[in-house]
Amino acid sequence: MTGDAVNLIAHLGDPRFDPVDVHHAIEALDRNGITITREHHAPDALLAWIDEAFGGVMSFEASRGGVLYARDASGYVGFAAYDSRMFDYRWVAPYAKHDDLGIFGPIGVIDRMRGTGLAPLLLRGAMHGLRERGYRRAFTSTSSVGSEAYARWFEREAGGRVVERFERLPKERRFRTTILASGNGSNFAAVAEAAAAGSLPLQITTLVANRASAPVVERARVAGIASHVVLWDRTSESRAEFDARLLVDVAETEPEVVLLLGWMHILPEAFVTAFRCLNIHPAFLPYDPTAEIVTMPDGTTIPAFRGAHAVDDALAAGVGWIGASFHRVGVEVDRGSLLARLPLKLEAGESRAALDARLHALERRVVATGIARWSWEQK
Repeated sequence: MTGDAVNLIAHLGDPRFDPVDVHHAIEALDRNGITITREHHAPDALLAWIDEAFGGVMSFEASRGGVLYARDASGYVGFAAYDSRMFDYRWVAPYAKHDDLGIFGPIGVIDRMRGTGLAPLLLRGAMHGLRERGYRRAFTSTSSVGSEAYARWFEREAGGRVVERFERLPKERRFRTTILASGNGSNFAAVAEAAAAGSLPLQITTLVANRASAPVVERARVAGIASHVVLWDRTSESRAEFDARLLVDVAETEPEVVLLLGWMHILPEAFVTAFRCLNIHPAFLPYDPTAEIVTMPDGTTIPAFRGAHAVDDALAAGVGWIGASFHRVGVEVDRGSLLARLPLKLEAGESRAALDARLHALERRVVATGIARWSWEQK
């Protein structure tokens, strides 16, 4: 078996998952100031903390089922998710069809709690939770963490065995991509570089810009990617006419996916239904697209800043956080389902230039994670 990730299965009859032993271990931790809580659905603050502490797509996976989490006087210190059965990852779908097979993971503990026994306890508690729900076997994957160390740990702590090795991003699969951008193009440059290096499964054919002077046009030229400028003269062309022309121009590039990387023009329903569109937005958005507030890692809530001026709106509101989210594009602005997100805590006295630099670096991470996850869900 070859590949960069593995799937594993463990049997839930293992005596290490006995509820009495798990309960006694939880009581021992509680006496040392660490409280273990089990919830049928992960609290929003926990999901935001997972984003901040671990990044990647772990919060999405943890949002799809039950969860155990640990807290001490400082806040969250670890979590383990279980029975997340709403995955669209290619390598999970065949196993999710088995009624006796429950999904374990993801799991994470902060650095200072490693080696304390917390991670094995969270594992045992989650595996017991699967057993309570009637499963006989537990499935897990290294796909989120990409770590052989996790596979060895699961084998040791849960008696798991490797059942499959696979490539998360098959080298032969590259999605034909058109990028829409209006500005500087730092996200465009990062995606183009990653695609050229083979770390993102994209074949970028075209950049479409709506400003001839946008620096992103020069970035496309340097990267050897064809660019096409679609201008809108508001004095001679209606918005509907421009939108129709843009749709035709993009359709001629025959994209499998359209990336909006700093595209400053609201797209009509006809466009977002014609293509699979993904967008980066400079705010930490909630998983619930109807929600008007979002919970941050420290438990505070702030408005879900949508629209073209999200960062300015956040600064004007005096909140303590901003962030970045990568999401599917729907008819309603910035309300498509999330693919990845990261929070960013504001620092007192920080200049706008320094904040923008931190935010742009964060956006590049979120875009790369979101594209990778999107590709995992394509059949």
